Amino acid sequence: MKEKIKRLGDAELEIMMVLWNSSEPVTSNYILEQLRGRRNWVLSTLMTTLARLSDKGFVYCDRSTRTNYYSALISAREYKAKESRSFLERLYGNSLQNFVASLYESNTIDEDDLSELRKLIDDIERRNKND
Repeated sequence: MKEKIKRLGDAELEIMMVLWNSSEPVTSNYILEQLRGRRNWVLSTLMTTLARLSDKGFVYCDRSTRTNYYSALISAREYKAKESRSFLERLYGNSLQNFVASLYESNTIDEDDLSELRKLIDDIERRNKND
């Protein structure tokens, strides 16, 4: 995994979510349409942000046809893994236990969520034993 992945701002993340949710490269107009209701952008604002994402190494622009097509260079999974590690490290001293305890104490998660978490942990442990 690339450690030099930069952090995305909120608007950049929204654009990346559109790209990650698309099964093929998309046009700037498609992105603008997907952002409608969340961002009241004109095309020039989007193009500036796409250029910034390209400079950061997140987006590839295919200029081989009259229409530019944009695609993600970094997967959602890769970015989320990096951001999760960074978040856990910065706010909870790299302690998953402290993170879950904080969510529970603030009533963000409940007993049902904890049961789901237990099931996930059991499934992971079972898979690791079978490997």
